[in-house]
Amino acid sequence: MIAIATRPEAALGTIGPRIRALREAMDLSLRDLAERTGVSAPMLSQVERSETSPTLNIAARIAAGLELRLSQLLRLDEGAEHVHVVRARDRRQGGAAGHGYEILTPPLPGQRAELTRHTLAPGARTGGPGDPPRHEPGARESALVDSGAVCLHIDGERHELDEGDCVTFDADLPHHFEAHGEGAALLAVVSAGLRRS
Repeated sequence: MIAIATRPEAALGTIGPRIRALREAMDLSLRDLAERTGVSAPMLSQVERSETSPTLNIAARIAAGLELRLSQLLRLDEGAEHVHVVRARDRRQGGAAGHGYEILTPPLPGQRAELTRHTLAPGARTGGPGDPPRHEPGARESALVDSGAVCLHIDGERHELDEGDCVTFDADLPHHFEAHGEGAALLAVVSAGLRRS
């Protein structure tokens, strides 16, 4: 079992690899993060390699540059759990007008990916042509058609998808799925780079 530090000072010495993973997930170079934080690239490099521990002030600046609170960066608000199970009965749900969805992943601090399951009645859509994207620049989405058939409308293009087909696309472009055919469609969708609310 992995123990998570409960004091900020204790957690500072172990965050280097986490900072690097978060920076790379955001597709930021050391120089990019240095510009966002005001912390020099050499200092960031030393912190990432665990050659030095940042002060609380520097850690707070790094957290802000990674669009996190300090407690999220240090994982202080996650508790000691390193495995999170979402039971079927506890899934967050939503939808309207023939489109239902379930969010299968837990809402963890700093999480930048989400797994959802969508059910579309015949002719139903996940959105409309004029809807703005709900993803930040650089976001990607992958969708697997578990059953039925859908059409992906993205940035003025149409892509027909049948059962078993999988598509990956730039999710920061306007897009929505529409069920076609006589039966309902079921999609599993992974979104990476969700817009923060």
